[in-house]
Formats: sequence, C-alpha cells, structure tokens
Amino acid sequence: MLDLENSRIMEEIEDLSLRKRWPEIREMLLLFEPADIAAILAELPADRLPLVYRLLPKELAAEAFVEMDPEEQEQLIQTFSDTELKEVLDELYVDDTVDLIEEMPASVVKRILRHADPETRRSVNEILKYPEDSAGSIMTTEFVYLHPDATVEESFNRIRKVGLDKETVYTCYVTENRILLGVVTVRRLLLSPYETKIRDIMETNVLSVNTHEDKEDVAQMFSKYDLSAVPVVDGDDRLVGIITFDDAMDVMEEEATEDIEKMAAILPT
Repeated sequence: MLDLENSRIMEEIEDLSLRKRWPEIREMLLLFEPADIAAILAELPADRLPLVYRLLPKELAAEAFVEMDPEEQEQLIQTFSDTELKEVLDELYVDDTVDLIEEMPASVVKRILRHADPETRRSVNEILKYPEDSAGSIMTTEFVYLHPDATVEESFNRIRKVGLDKETVYTCYVTENRILLGVVTVRRLLLSPYETKIRDIMETNVLSVNTHEDKEDVAQMFSKYDLSAVPVVDGDDRLVGIITFDDAMDVMEEEATEDIEKMAAILPT
C-alpha cells in the first residue's frame, strides 16, 4: 500500500485537477494497483472523488471500487447515474456485491438490487439468507462446473464460453444433477488428450465445507491445507458455491482485528 502522507501523489493530483489536466491524472492512476488507487481516492475532497473515479477504465474502476471503504463507496453510488451503477455492478463478482449490500443503508441497497441483473439478484439473495458467521455467507456462486461424461475438448469449449465471468477457472468442479463428484484443474486438462472423459481424470477426494460451517474454521483450512479455493455444499451434497483464498483472508483479517480490539478492552465495532 502506498504511504500517501510521505508521497507527492496527492499534491500532484490536486494540482492537476485544479488545472483540469484530467488525461494526465488518468495516466498517473493507471500506474497503480486497485488497492492503491482506492487509497488515493479516499484522500480526495468529496467534490473531486467522482470526477477522478470516472477517469478510470471500467474494469479497473470496479476493482478499485471493491477496495474502497463503505463511506467512499456510498458517496460514489449517490453520484452515479443508473447506467454508471449498472456498469459497476456488472463488473463485480457476486460475493463483492453481497459485501457492498451489507455495508449500505436500505435506500442504497434497494437501488443496487434494482439495477443488478436477475441472476445476480438471485445469487445475492441466496447468499444473504445464510447466517452471518457461516461459510454460506462468504461464498461466491460464480464457478465453473463440468459434467463427468464430457470430454476434455467439450470442457475447454465450456470454459471459454462461461469462464470470463467466473471468479476462478483454474479449478473446475465436476457435478451431476448438482451433486459434487470431484474437481479437475486446468493444468490436468491441458495435459490430457482431447477425447479423455472428465470422470477419468478428475480428483474424487475433494475437501469441501457445508454452508453452515463457521467461516473462521473454514478460513483456517486454507492455511492448513494450502488451498486456493474450497467448494461449499448443502445438506444434500449439492454444490452451491465456492470460497476463494481472498475471501478466507478477509475473514482472518477481521478475526485478527477483533482479537486486537478485545485485547485493548475495546468492544468490536
């Protein structure tokens, strides 16, 4: 993360914005990672935040938006046109949309859900029904699933078709009638003949969690078993989502912050 207090970035942006040198500000922001851009935007005066944010390319803008604090997110949403709000929502993963909704006031939530596409609304509502501390509450429903009788060639065609909007494509989940049967990595697919059936190369010893397992216990599994993602199943072993490494790290960070607050005799916020 940038040390904004000890840098000249904010001074340069302030100076350029006063002179309306917007292209130069845009080129400067493109040099940074989304988290750093979010930190830069957080330091801007309220009247400049929307102006500078709109300089970002659509995909980078969405990535930076996810990294921002709820206060800045709400401030931006209040200035978005309906079209701009929909563009941002279209670029967000479902779990990021859920995180956004949980931090916003009711009036903003209604507007967000009104402009989300029907599939996103269904997925968001599905996740929101789970208890706050459960695995289901932090999962995403955007994953690639394959049929066990599909060939490697057919599976690659499916990945190309649906993978762009999924949170990860490196691990694909093998299901039949929504029941989780196994997993297969893209590396394994690449090393297998095109005519090979997925059931012949999938890994059946799959580590999964239930939707109602404690999210802190799930987060600990990532470091214990060196996982990048873990599938989430319901009581009937149907695959309903996955939890990715970054979501698990968010949980561990929340837990660490809460522990520090307790040690300092401050009630958790």
